[in-house]
Amino acid sequence: MTHARFELDALIHSPVRFSILGYLRSVDECEFNILRDAVDLSDSSLSQNLTRLAEAGFVTIEKRQSGRRVKTWIASTEDGDQALESNLVILRDIAGAAHEKHSST
Repeated sequence: MTHARFELDALIHSPVRFSILGYLRSVDECEFNILRDAVDLSDSSLSQNLTRLAEAGFVTIEKRQSGRRVKTWIASTEDGDQALESNLVILRDIAGAAHEKHSST
């Protein structure tokens, strides 16, 4: 039997991408600057990580006109929500197994 950690999705197990998906899980959609501030990233770091998540189909990125400016809106997809939830279940299983092992000694 292999350890449960091998089931984690490496793309979203990154602390930054995990944080992004975790925040997006709590909203329908989010403007880029709000997300940037919420997960404490630079514009370039957020942009690079969002590109990776979008390529995997975990987020959508949409540019919309707002007055004279164009704003970028991000939303988690169903696949993104499922990937995050799957990783959370695996992490809980790992933590639970470690706790059970420690409690029984």
